[in-house]
Amino acid sequence: MRRVSVVGNSGSGKSTLAARLAGRLDVPWLELDSIFHLPAWTPRPPEEFRTEVERFTAGDGWVIDGNYSLVSDLVWARADTVIWIDPPRPVVMRQLLSRTLRRMATGAELWNGNRESFRSLLSRDDSIVRFAWKSHAKLRDRYPRASADPANAHLTFIRVASRADADALMG
Repeated sequence: MRRVSVVGNSGSGKSTLAARLAGRLDVPWLELDSIFHLPAWTPRPPEEFRTEVERFTAGDGWVIDGNYSLVSDLVWARADTVIWIDPPRPVVMRQLLSRTLRRMATGAELWNGNRESFRSLLSRDDSIVRFAWKSHAKLRDRYPRASADPANAHLTFIRVASRADADALMG
C-alpha cells in the first residue's frame, strides 16, 4: 500500500483517515477539494484540475482523498489501493453537522479563502448536508460495483465501516 485513494461521503472521515495514513506511510497527502475549489468556491477548470492531479500522482507514494469522477480515472489507474470510508448514514450526518457547525462558528478557512456559511448550510442547492444525504445511497452502490469491475483488478479495495475498522487498518 503506497498509492492510496480514499473515497466516501462528505463527513465520513475521508480526510481524517487519509491524513493519518499518509503520515504512517510517510507519503504526501492531497485533499482533492483543496485544489478543486478556487477562491469564492469557483471550480478549477477541468483540464487544470486533471493536470494538478496527474502531477501529484506521478510520485512513487501518495494518499489522495475525494470522489471526483473528473479525475478518478487518473487516480485509480495509478493507485494500488482504494479505501472506501462507509459508516452508516446517521454517523455520517452527525459527523458532518458537527464539523460544519464548528467550522461556521470558528470561521475556519477551508481552501483558498473559502469558508462554510449558514446560508450555504440552509441552501436548497449548495447545502453540504443535503448533498451528503443524497449521495449516501449512490456511493453505497458505486464502490461495491467498482470493486467487482475487472478494470479495477489491479486495486485492493478496503471498506472501512466504523472507527474500529479505521483503527484496525492503521494498526
